[in-house]
Amino acid sequence: MAAAQTSPLPSVLLVGCGKMGGAMLQGWLAEGLAPSVIVDRHRDSVPAPHRLVRDVTDLPADFQPDLIILAMKPQKVAAILGAIAPYARHAPVLSVLAGRTVHGLTEGLAAHMSPGARPLVIRSMPNTPAAVGEGMTVSYAPPQATPQQRAMCDRVLSAVGETAWVEHEDQIDIVTAISGSGPAYVFLLAELLEDVGVGEGLPPALARQIARQTVSGAGALMQQSGTEAAQLRRNVTSPGGTTQQALSILMAPDAWPATLRAAIRAGAKRARELAS
Repeated sequence: MAAAQTSPLPSVLLVGCGKMGGAMLQGWLAEGLAPSVIVDRHRDSVPAPHRLVRDVTDLPADFQPDLIILAMKPQKVAAILGAIAPYARHAPVLSVLAGRTVHGLTEGLAAHMSPGARPLVIRSMPNTPAAVGEGMTVSYAPPQATPQQRAMCDRVLSAVGETAWVEHEDQIDIVTAISGSGPAYVFLLAELLEDVGVGEGLPPALARQIARQTVSGAGALMQQSGTEAAQLRRNVTSPGGTTQQALSILMAPDAWPATLRAAIRAGAKRARELAS
C-alpha cells in the first residue's frame, strides 16, 4: 500500500471522477487527503472541507489551483479546455487521459490563451488499484517541466501507489497496455480460475475464494519477496508434478506467452491510434 503521507496535497483542481479519476479520489480519501475542488456533474457530495462543483464554469472566482488534474472521459476534454485555460496559465496540467498527447492538450489549451502563452502539460497513466493505494502510475514530462512541477505531480500520484517516469512520451503507449490495462488481465485470470473450479464441481463460493486469494496472494508474495517472477514460478514447479504439467500447456510456443504478447501489442497499437 502507498506509504503514509505527512505533507498535505497541493491545491488541486480535479476535473472528472470517472473510473480512473474516481479510483484516484478514493485512494486519496483513504489516505486522509483530497483535492481542493472537484468538478463532476455526476457526484452527489465530497467530504468537507473540499468543494464540489458541477461545471468548470461554476468554479469560485478567486480560486487558483497549484495543479490541475484532467480525469474526465478523453472524448469530453475538448469541451472544457476553454474554461480550464485561465487556470492553466499559472498551474501545470496533469493529464490521466488515455490517448491524449502532451502536444494535443498543449495546443488545445494555448488556443484559448493570449498569443505566446504556453501551458505546461504532464501526461500520466495510472491504473485502478489506486483506489486501494496500490496503483502504478507512469508519467512523462516535457523538457520544459521544472523539477518542482515534476515533484508536485509525483507527490499527488505517490499518495495512491508507486510512481515512475519515462523519458519519451511514446513509451506511454506500451505502459498503457501493460499497467493501465493490466488489472483487467489479472481479473480475467481470477475469473477463469473461478469458472474452471465451478465447472469441475467446486461450490461457486469456494471457487471464488480460492481464485481471488490465489491471485492476490501470489501478487503479495512477488511484491514482498523481491524475487524475480520467473524464479517464483520455478519455485512452485516441481519436476514432473501437476504445475509442470499445466505449464507445459500454458507455455507452449503458440499458447499463453504468444497470446499475451499479441494482446499487449494490440492494446499499445490502439493507444497510438487514439493519440493520433
